[in-house]
Amino acid sequence: MRALTGAKWAVVSALLLALAASAGEAASKPRNVLILPYAPVDLGRDEQWIGEGIAQSLMLSLVNVPGLVQIERERVRALPQPEAWDETAATAAAKKLGADLALFGEVKRTGTDLIVQPRFLDVRGDKAEKGALDTFAVPDGQLLDRLRSLPGAYLKAMKVPASDAELARAQKWAAPTGVARAFELYVRGRHASYRGTQDASEAAVEFLSRAIEADPQFVAAQYALGVVHQNLGNRWKAAAQFRASAQLDPTFAEPYKALGDLYLTAPRRLFEEAIKAYAKAIELRPFYAEAHVGLGDALAAKGDVDQAVSAYQKGLEFNPMNAKVHVSLGKIYYSEKGLYYESVTAYKKAIDLDPTYLDARMGLAEVYEDKGLYKEAIEEYHKVVDADAKNTGALYNLALVYEKVDPKEAINLWERYISLAGSQPSEKDWVDVARLHLKKLKQQQGN
Repeated sequence: MRALTGAKWAVVSALLLALAASAGEAASKPRNVLILPYAPVDLGRDEQWIGEGIAQSLMLSLVNVPGLVQIERERVRALPQPEAWDETAATAAAKKLGADLALFGEVKRTGTDLIVQPRFLDVRGDKAEKGALDTFAVPDGQLLDRLRSLPGAYLKAMKVPASDAELARAQKWAAPTGVARAFELYVRGRHASYRGTQDASEAAVEFLSRAIEADPQFVAAQYALGVVHQNLGNRWKAAAQFRASAQLDPTFAEPYKALGDLYLTAPRRLFEEAIKAYAKAIELRPFYAEAHVGLGDALAAKGDVDQAVSAYQKGLEFNPMNAKVHVSLGKIYYSEKGLYYESVTAYKKAIDLDPTYLDARMGLAEVYEDKGLYKEAIEEYHKVVDADAKNTGALYNLALVYEKVDPKEAINLWERYISLAGSQPSEKDWVDVARLHLKKLKQQQGN
């Protein structure tokens, strides 16, 4: 089995069980918030982006409020996409994704003004209580100025506590640039990046690069461009953009966390650098759950078990619905302790929280494969490949499993893997092994 890149995991099982149980016992449970694009009612084609723009403003601002955990837009993309996110669509999405709050609304034009109607849902079990803020007009050219007050109005209406400092930071990030054209290009770039295809990512690079040209001090655009480069596999370009973002605003936590991810997955596994980067992100935003999880992974990779557990505990404290922590626990349970049931339960919990999180399905499939449960392993590997046809790790593992149950299909999968991975330098050693498997299978089949 081709294992996921990892490190030595070690921890006492009882401590892990206590850690998992502690997630729901935090004194003040954070609330999951789903932020959706506003419906652009009767706006012309050149103004359709404004609905997404309001959502982007809210996403950038409300990440600074410790009581809220944002649901990633990538998970929204996996849902059926309505023509517009109205109350019905927002309610369905909120329930599907486990949101406690959903923010949406409408924006339309009346004469020279934009009219914005902010709405929200407070979801409690099967019930969703509707809420609406005061409608406000936006004179031509004043969108960014008017967006500054929107986060505070939402927080007040939803009764989400925030300190004066948190409100000030949210207000600042609601208008991340003073250049209207740069903001429009940024929004178009972010929207393109959500489509997830190669062409869409390249379009996102173009939009975000132009946004930075329009405003070289646009911190969020510098960071967003780094994210797209990272998704495209351009690690050096991504690192350069993250560093540029951090230099422009040393108080911006996201680029430090992103650099930590790059260091942790670097070929030479730069654990110390990763730990420093994650620690910096946490220093800037103590409730940054993803940074705590990254720190836990880096510490676990070094063998610092107690500190890793502490980091995971913090991650769960600030985001009890964090799927990545459960994946980390799944690895520990099985690879170190041999706890099959606990491992499968952890991976399934991660999948339940985020069905699009492919690392969870990969981990679960590998446990099944190792236990000889080939049917179950094949099912999970297929789900990964169906979601990401270019996932070389899943294809490789799938071919290995099929060797045990269907050699002819294994031949097809090895050929598919070699065709996909053959031109990738990072896959060279694996491709060489795959060719040996393919040759052996063809000889056995008399080909």
